Amino acid sequence: MKEFEVKPDPTAPTLSERMSGLDHAGKEIELPIIVEKPLTLYLNKQEIVTMMTIGDYPDYLALGYLLNQNMMRTDDTVTGIDYDEDLGIVVVRTERQTDFEEKLRKKTQTSGCAQGTAFGDLMEKFEDIHLDEQQILKTSWIYALSRKINTQPSLYLETGAIHGCVLCEGDKPLIYMEDVGRHNAIDKIAGYMWQHGISAKNKIFYTTGRLTSEMVIKTVQMQIPVLISRSGFTAWGVSLAREAGLTLVGRAKGKRFICLSGENRLHYDADPDQVPEEEKKHQRKSGQ
Repeated sequence: MKEFEVKPDPTAPTLSERMSGLDHAGKEIELPIIVEKPLTLYLNKQEIVTMMTIGDYPDYLALGYLLNQNMMRTDDTVTGIDYDEDLGIVVVRTERQTDFEEKLRKKTQTSGCAQGTAFGDLMEKFEDIHLDEQQILKTSWIYALSRKINTQPSLYLETGAIHGCVLCEGDKPLIYMEDVGRHNAIDKIAGYMWQHGISAKNKIFYTTGRLTSEMVIKTVQMQIPVLISRSGFTAWGVSLAREAGLTLVGRAKGKRFICLSGENRLHYDADPDQVPEEEKKHQRKSGQ
């Protein structure tokens, strides 16, 4: 795959709209504001969830959500995906018929923003997944990925109020998705990987948001052994990463980063003193 095979399009007219207001000095301003809209997901005839999303890639979002929630198996055959933009509905049809009514009644919401996730479903296979112990993470890759992703034109840099997730290999960003909830962005990537037959081997996951339990679980669920973030950690996220053997790197900005799990994969091949500090105009706020 080429670098940024999929990337944000901050000029897409349906993803933001211009609004006017006043700034701190009372001056009239006009700026782009991110659009969010409800999307109701059906699996065959069963309504599953209504998500708040920016509305791009509804097919990948639907597939990734179902895969990461263990509602769809990787060997399932999808017979069709129907999307109605006006109604805000996406229907995924599979050969194997499913019924999740009882399971959905017992769901527990996670700390993901915009729309929570059924935590029990996420954990079903967590303890059975074994991540690749042979994969390495060069520190030069961390610096290169942070620089490339942070300077790539994006909806975040244009509007703020949004999260980004990026599938990478080595120092190359491959698939960059954004959404109002980081879990939506990661689900879009999961759906894209499944639809295009992309293996998790040698892959790295990068997110602009916090390293929460949900982000760790979904990364492990996708069998990606490395997760990097510009932002910080939650204690449960770190505990789950250590349990799964996931390499967890946070606060990756400029020449700095912190690794709290899976340190065995780190290869220190770059001199931090030779890495330039991050330019202020490209700095993102922690937790965004």
